[in-house]
Amino acid sequence: MKKRVAILGATGIVGQRFVHFLSDHPWFDLELVMASERSAGKVYAEAVTWVLEKPMPKRAYELTLYPINVDLIARERIDIVFTALPPDAAKELEPQLAKKGIVVVSNASPMRLEPDIPLLNPEVNADHIDAIEVQRRNRGWSGAILKVPNCTTAIATLSLKPLLDAFGIGKVVIATMQALSGAGLTGVPSMLILDNLIPYIEGEEEKVESESRKILGEFNGSVIEVNNAISVTASCHRVMVLEGHTEAIFVELKAEATIDEVIKAMEEFKGNKIKGMGLPTAPEKPIIVRREADRPQPRLDRLEGNGMSVVVGRLREDKTLNGVKYVVLGHNTIRGAAGTGVLIAELLVKKGYV
Repeated sequence: MKKRVAILGATGIVGQRFVHFLSDHPWFDLELVMASERSAGKVYAEAVTWVLEKPMPKRAYELTLYPINVDLIARERIDIVFTALPPDAAKELEPQLAKKGIVVVSNASPMRLEPDIPLLNPEVNADHIDAIEVQRRNRGWSGAILKVPNCTTAIATLSLKPLLDAFGIGKVVIATMQALSGAGLTGVPSMLILDNLIPYIEGEEEKVESESRKILGEFNGSVIEVNNAISVTASCHRVMVLEGHTEAIFVELKAEATIDEVIKAMEEFKGNKIKGMGLPTAPEKPIIVRREADRPQPRLDRLEGNGMSVVVGRLREDKTLNGVKYVVLGHNTIRGAAGTGVLIAELLVKKGYV
């Protein structure tokens, strides 16, 4: 039997991605879509400014948008709620849902760093999902809250995981070139970004630096331990690209490795934490390595693996850090948001948490 799911914040870019992934999903039935009061009562096709590269799913056209209502979600026997809410709304509503026995997969930043809240990039740290049991004991609720990482963090940590496993890593330096869609439909006025680059994204660098160390940490049965052996520093920049975050990453390796060995580690990485589970949204190749000197590029590479793969290129030795440097590209609203959220939900089902 399919699980009943709902989307909160269904009209924004990430909400639209959730609608696209869930409308014809083999494991989930999309039962409720919710948004702000100004959209409530309208059918989805009338209320939304659809901006995705694929057509709106027919299943979504006639869905009625409801105002966000925790009691209605509970009455409709929803198993999983996907949230694409602003931080303040998420901070208030998500614990209410968990107290009602509902499992929440959240794209919002509040609670990401709390030690009993799984912050999941499934190919990297699927085992952290078992912190749900600790969370339920600690907080006295029968539901759960699981967090999707910041978009930049999700892309970076997927590329770093095989290096951590094969060679160990120490210092990590990240410089990003982030797409406009990461700021939402109305996030960056056109007059500010045309013929321009904005060298600051509020809160982004702190998220990348702190979340990466949690994702690359370990669940010890009681808490999720941050990986204090790794230090991460980031500089984040908004560029005039529609979708697809590009990151230049410089990594100190604890063990010596040739570029061929690094490529081998990345190409052979299959996301062993979820390998063989048959999760529908999981890409066949989480990491794709390109040999061309001018790849990856957002326009050419962002939809690899249906947007769930990251694409690595320009792998070179880094003598300053005694390691490697490379460029990685990932789709910020798929791998960095809704796609990973759906993959988390599939993992929840497979592990029997819903």
